Amino acid sequence: MILPYILKFNNNASKDLENLPKEINFRIWNKLQEAKTSPFHYFIRLKGRKDYKLRAGDYRVIADINQTERTIEITKVGHRRNVYKNL
Repeated sequence: MILPYILKFNNNASKDLENLPKEINFRIWNKLQEAKTSPFHYFIRLKGRKDYKLRAGDYRVIADINQTERTIEITKVGHRRNVYKNL
């Protein structure tokens, strides 16, 4: 059996997620739960960077994936039009 990855949120990302409307928050949370078993099926590496993005409708989740520790560290959550600013 393959162990799922562990989700970790930095302070900013957890605040970003809490501030979203409930239905969007729920959709992102469910997508993250699915991604824990096979993160590279859901996350796509950002060009020229070491972090990854996950699409959830018009919203994006930015994360670092550590294969050795089997963790997905969520660093930013937001709408696609402004989530990439200040990365």
